[in-house]
Order: sequence, then C-alpha cells, then structure tokens
Amino acid sequence: MADRGGKRGQRPKQWVPTLLRIWSYLAVHKRLLTAIFVMTAVSSTLGLLGPYLLGRAIDDFFVPGDYKGLVLLILVLGASYIAQGAAGWLQNFWMIGVAQRTVAKLRADLFDALHRLPIAYFTKRQHGELMSRMTSDIENVSQTLNSSFIQLISSLLTFAGMLGLMIWLSPIMTLITLTIVPVMFAGMRWITNRTGRYFKETQRNTGALNGFVEETLSGQRIVKSFSREHAVIDEFMAKNARLRESAYRAQVYSGFIPKLMNMLNNMSFAIVAGAGGLLTLKGIVSVGIIVTFAEYARQFTRPLNDLANQFNTFLSAVAGAERVFEVIDEQEETVDERGAVPIGQVKGEIVFDNVSFSYEPGVPTIEGASFRAAAGEMIALVGPTGAGKTTIVQLLARFYEPDSGRILIDGRDIRGITRKSLRKAMGFVPQDVFLFEGTIRENIRYGRLDATDEEVEQAAREANAHRFIMKLPHGYDTMLRQDGSGISQGQRQLLAIARMILADPAILVLDEATSSIDTITELHIQEALYRLMAGRTSIVIAHRLNTIRRADRILVLDRGRIIEQGSHEELMALSGFYSSLVRSGQQAAFAGSE
Repeated sequence: MADRGGKRGQRPKQWVPTLLRIWSYLAVHKRLLTAIFVMTAVSSTLGLLGPYLLGRAIDDFFVPGDYKGLVLLILVLGASYIAQGAAGWLQNFWMIGVAQRTVAKLRADLFDALHRLPIAYFTKRQHGELMSRMTSDIENVSQTLNSSFIQLISSLLTFAGMLGLMIWLSPIMTLITLTIVPVMFAGMRWITNRTGRYFKETQRNTGALNGFVEETLSGQRIVKSFSREHAVIDEFMAKNARLRESAYRAQVYSGFIPKLMNMLNNMSFAIVAGAGGLLTLKGIVSVGIIVTFAEYARQFTRPLNDLANQFNTFLSAVAGAERVFEVIDEQEETVDERGAVPIGQVKGEIVFDNVSFSYEPGVPTIEGASFRAAAGEMIALVGPTGAGKTTIVQLLARFYEPDSGRILIDGRDIRGITRKSLRKAMGFVPQDVFLFEGTIRENIRYGRLDATDEEVEQAAREANAHRFIMKLPHGYDTMLRQDGSGISQGQRQLLAIARMILADPAILVLDEATSSIDTITELHIQEALYRLMAGRTSIVIAHRLNTIRRADRILVLDRGRIIEQGSHEELMALSGFYSSLVRSGQQAAFAGSE
C-alpha cells in the first residue's frame, strides 16, 4: 500500500490531529524546513534590532551630539534592514517550494484514494462534492502553507524575542506594555470560538453547491426537456443563500480580529507613551528606551494580530484538510484475499452458485441466484426494472461482494482471483458510453494502451466505425469533447465496441443501447456486436426481443430471483412470465437497470 503521508484509519475530528497530520507531509522536507526556520529566525531578529538601535542612537549619539557615531549606527541599521529583506526572500522562496511539493503529494494521495474506493462510495455522493475536495479544499491548504506557515513561525519568534528584549531593557516598562495582552486573548478567544464552526459550515456548503452545479450542468438536456430551469435556479439560489449566510458570518466574525487588534494596538501605544513620559520625567528610564518601547509596543501587538488573522486562515485550511483526509481514510475496496492469483488464460465458463446479495441490510436484491454459462455462450438477462440484472454483472466483476454463495469462472472461485486480472479479462459495453476528452484514436486505444495505430484502425473497421471516422475533419485525430458530445449516440457506441475489440477480453458484458438509434446505425452496431461476441462468453442485459432470440440461454429475473431460464423457444413453451411479456408486447418490461 502506498504511503499516504499520515496514519491511516484516523479520521480527524479536531484541528490539532489534522495539523499534526499535515505536519507528517511537511516533515519529509526536514532539511529545507530547518533552513527556512533559520532564515525566519534571522529575519525576525533583524526586525527586532531596528527599534533597539534607534533607541541607542538617541541615548548614545543624538543627545550627546556624537554625529559620527550616529552616521555609523544609521549605516548599521540600513545594513540590517537589507539583510532582513534578503532573509525574508529566501524563506519565502524555499517555503513556496516545500508547500507546492507537499500539496502535490496530498493531491496525489487523494486522487489515489479515490481510485481505491469501491463503486458504492461514488453512487452515494455527488461528483461535484468530491471535486470540491480535490480543488477548493486542497487549495485552502496550499494557500495556508504558502503564506500562513511562515507568518506563524515569524510571529512566534518575534513575540518571544521582543518579550525577552523588553524585559532586559526595562522590566517595569514591560509590565506596562503587557497590561493590554489579557484583553487581546479574551477578545481573540471569543471571536475564534465562533469563526471555527462557520468556516467548517462554509466548506460543507461550498461542496454541496459545487455538487449541485456539476449535476445540473451534466443534466442540462433533462433540465431543458422538462422545462425545469426555474426550479433548478430556485434550488441553486437556496443553496447559494446558505453558502452566503455561512460565509458572511465567518467573515464578519473573523473581520473583528484586525479591528480589535488595531484598537488595542493604539491603546497600548498610548499607555506606553503616557507611562513612559512620566517615568522619563522622574529619571527612571531614558528617552531612548521610551522610543524603543514605543516602537516595540506598536510591534508587540503585530505578531499577536498576525497570529489571530492567520488562525482564521488555519481554520479554513483545517476544515478543508479534514474533508480531504475523510476521503483518504475511507474504507478502500476490499483487498485481494491472501493467496489470490492472476486469472491467467480464460475459457469463459461462468457459474453462479446460490448467490444472494443486498445493497441495504434486510432488503435483498439478489436471492439464491444459480446458473451456468458455458464458455462461448451468450446469456441474456431480462426482467423488469429492479429485478437485479445489473447487480448480477456487478457481482461478477466484484464491484460488490455477495452476501452468500459462490461465483466461479472456469471452475475457480473469483475470490481467489486478483481483481485487476479479473476485470482485465472482462469487457463492458455500457448503454451510456463514456468517452474521454481527447482524439478518437486515444479513446479507442484506451482498450489497450500499447496498441499500434494500425491495430487501432483495424479494431475500428471490425466495429464498423472506420467509415464515419474517416468522414470527420481530422479522421482518427479528431478531438472529442468531454463525453464525446461532438458525435452521435450511435457513433459513440461504435467507438466503445472498437475499444472493446482492441482490449480482446474473454468475457463480454453488454448493455444494449440501440433503442433510440436509427435503423441503419442499429444494424451496424448489431453487426459489430455479433462480431465482437464471436467465440466469447457474453452476458447481455437485453432490451429488445431480436437480441433475446439470438441468446443461447435467457435468464428471466423478477424481484431478485431467477424465475425462469432457457432458450426463447423453451420459455415460450412454458407459457410463464417470459411468454406473457412477449405475447402482450410489453417490451418496455425488459428495459432498465438496477
């Protein structure tokens, strides 16, 4: 199993464990992080040196009138500012590299996790919501690492260094300066307790809105065909309003922090200036120390202010990281059983032995299914929607595991076969063909990535797709938009068949999709399908009677049970459920999938 950069099985519920887990990704770059820390320390130290040198300049050179020493000190001060800028640039340059490599690893782990999850996970979640985790949530983490991480270290070092220097210069002035700190922490605590939940709520609402938008855009044809534009817009407005409300509350509360800090910063400066003036008149402290403390008082609240501001950014990033880690920690598809081996050469015999399965406990989808398909046979699955036709296919491919019973291929229990080799031995031609954005050649080659151009074109000829491909502007190099929206449904089906011919699987699963295709195209598809099925074991989820007639055996399903099986003639002679469907002309009863 690939290293995920964190402890598996731990579902983050609080920000501390999540930050520790993010650190496990950062810790890979320990040497560079050490260099960043050193540069940050140098930059923070040089930043503290300015006010101190300014105070020394007043007490040691300006008041006594030593202008030569004053010029020298100004040169030293200028050099320190230049060095501070160089150190700051280096720390930012190095941190950007660390942050981008870390986020790239996190993004790769999430993408890897998505491909390890079972099919059931995706059927229960919106694709847009998952995309939100891959994009906006990870982007929040990226922005925080790019800017806030350095700011956090710098603020902590500045605060600690400034406090130590202030105590060394004047303990009494330090106490005066610190009087405002309890008020700061009380205000920050009150605000951050409220911003945390609103930032998390904003992340959830963003994911829900993205999911809805993705779903709506994918289903635009359905939306328009049912004239549901206004209903969709109303639902979008409701979701958008919830996102606006949570984001509004999060930003309003987080916006209190800089305002509060600026107010307290000014109050602190006034307190230091007033108290320092009195102490100077009494000869307790010098003018230079007052000037130094006045600068430190203004800077003293800055790291606290930065910490408060960055805390809100951290809350948003942690909320996103939690959602990313939730996916990474999801239960993966069951690993292959110990001792599972590749399937090897496949003849194609399939046996279901008293197989039962339920998607939900107590609600059986398949009950006691038993049948045998000899190598090279064509088996048709028919029955009303919800009968269990698609479920049988998904069990065969091990997208789901049966609750009881066995499934065998060539006499071997598929649980003793590795999933990768099992699925490689099977080919799927679905009713709704999915084509990737790319050229026609690339889409056909997806069936076997090492195929030559000649093999791709030969597969297209066998699938009756070559003729229409050559009529396109760029032939096999014609670019297809996502889902192949630039060509017809029938043409997409032919490309899917060509892709399957190139893959050359031993077992075929076909979900016919010719019901909405013109007669000529349908004949081309059927001819290509029969050519593809020749010599292979085929399981066809049948929608049309002419396909069912060609099957060697027909399995009739109803409510998860195989209630009849045999050839078309045998089933018609039974005068049972199948024959009643055929004789009554209810071909729609064969349609659908579950």
